[in-house]
Amino acid sequence: MNIGEAAKASGISRKMIRYYEEIALLEPGRTANGYRVYTPQDVHTLRFIGAARRLGFPVPDVKALLALWQDRSRSSADVKRLTDGHITALRARVAEMNAMIGTLETLAGACDGDERPDCPIINAIAAHEPGSQRG
Repeated sequence: MNIGEAAKASGISRKMIRYYEEIALLEPGRTANGYRVYTPQDVHTLRFIGAARRLGFPVPDVKALLALWQDRSRSSADVKRLTDGHITALRARVAEMNAMIGTLETLAGACDGDERPDCPIINAIAAHEPGSQRG
């Protein structure tokens, strides 16, 4: 099948399929004139990659998961270790986002939201700008 058919069958865009090939997550066959040819196994691999990406795994971890998936003698402990590391990273991101929400809620609460130009939200953002003299 061609890239369009592989994209439709896998739910991965053509652009992303080309990117995954570029970073060696996928190596489709080629015809004599250089066109990519995708097999049902390639589509299965694309679906695996897509599922891992939707779970938020970064590309290096997707590469590792893909290698583990393809290695039938793998240790599930290796998969669990990778997943536990990802969970830790996600929890850190959630904590950072919750802190941002708290800061924004505080700033929004301090803003009158009226016709005057004075705005604590703008002032706080400007105060954190590198090299800013305003505050």
